[in-house]
Amino acid sequence: MTTTLADVAARAGVSSATVSRVLNGNYPVADHTRERVLRAVEDLEYVVNGNARALAAATSDLVGVLVNDVADPFFGILASAAQAEISRGGDVGRQGQAGAPGGGKLAVVCNTGGSPEAELTYLTLLRRQRAAGVILTGSAVEGADTGAIADRLARLAASGTRVVLCGRPPLPSATSGTSGTSGPSEPAGSAGPSRPSEPSEERAEEPEGGSSVMTLGFDNRGGSELLTRHLIRLGHRRIGCVAGPVDRTTTRHRLEGHRNALRAYGLERECGGLTAYGHYDRASGHRAALELLDRRPDLTAIVAANDTVALGVIAALRERGLRVPQDVSVTGFDDLPFSVDATPALTTVRLPLHEAGARAGRLVMGRETAPPGAVTLVEGELVVRESTAPPRES
Repeated sequence: MTTTLADVAARAGVSSATVSRVLNGNYPVADHTRERVLRAVEDLEYVVNGNARALAAATSDLVGVLVNDVADPFFGILASAAQAEISRGGDVGRQGQAGAPGGGKLAVVCNTGGSPEAELTYLTLLRRQRAAGVILTGSAVEGADTGAIADRLARLAASGTRVVLCGRPPLPSATSGTSGTSGPSEPAGSAGPSRPSEPSEERAEEPEGGSSVMTLGFDNRGGSELLTRHLIRLGHRRIGCVAGPVDRTTTRHRLEGHRNALRAYGLERECGGLTAYGHYDRASGHRAALELLDRRPDLTAIVAANDTVALGVIAALRERGLRVPQDVSVTGFDDLPFSVDATPALTTVRLPLHEAGARAGRLVMGRETAPPGAVTLVEGELVVRESTAPPRES
């Protein structure tokens, strides 16, 4: 059934004339009234005619950049690089869009705390502001809100907003198993079976219907597998894992990569259950490492969820009188700026965070062509430093 102007008016509790004034923008209307009307228009997905459709599709000089924690170097690097590109401008001139084509936009960084509810709130606000673009960074929470967030992003894209997912899997509506960028290959001369290919939420086609949602995903599985294979080749056979929150896509993908390596070397039964979960912070790394040591005092290596977690792991090992790497080797993930200055310097997987953030900024500004299928998988690089070494002989 077609939604009418009267339906919007009833939903907003105003007259049809007021709805018309808000949509046409040709008569002063109180801010709180305008907000109620626009909310009703959105809720009912109302389009009155061609002119109103153009109004709904028009975009402002605003680009939203959603991050889990702006104080976290991982997100700070992504947001800073994206903001520089957004401010510099690009080919963003759609018909009816505010601002001169090629001009810079205003990047607004929204700190979500990793909450799906906060993501939904910001996405709603950005849609009401008719944002020119949205960049959504970091891990997604797997759960009841997944579909709601995907729907909100699809609506933004359909209304003319460019949407880029950076370091995040494609929308659930995308199908997996396309010919996108392959995961990292084994280094020359490496031993052991090669990593089998498998469908992944990080490789997907453009959603049906030509959605403009673009994805720059990180190869978390491949990077984690590289780290665990490195430890195994050093001779480690008792390897623990400090993983991130259980409901995060990044946690699941990195844990899957770790277990793929264990399986390839016949160590899944021995080490597969040696996993402790926590947040992506130092305190969680400290707590989880103590938990693993209590369960298995003879561990010779620990794979940490990221570099910050690895710092907590190293602190816990020192409290127990264990040296890194002489007694226990430790790896991180991401290669954040402090990793090389840690004591000892961290073996980790380097993600090109600045380059990925800058590319997301260019994509959202229309200065870079979308990748085939609207999805690119960004590979990591194994960086071997002083925190890993062969295990001591028993």
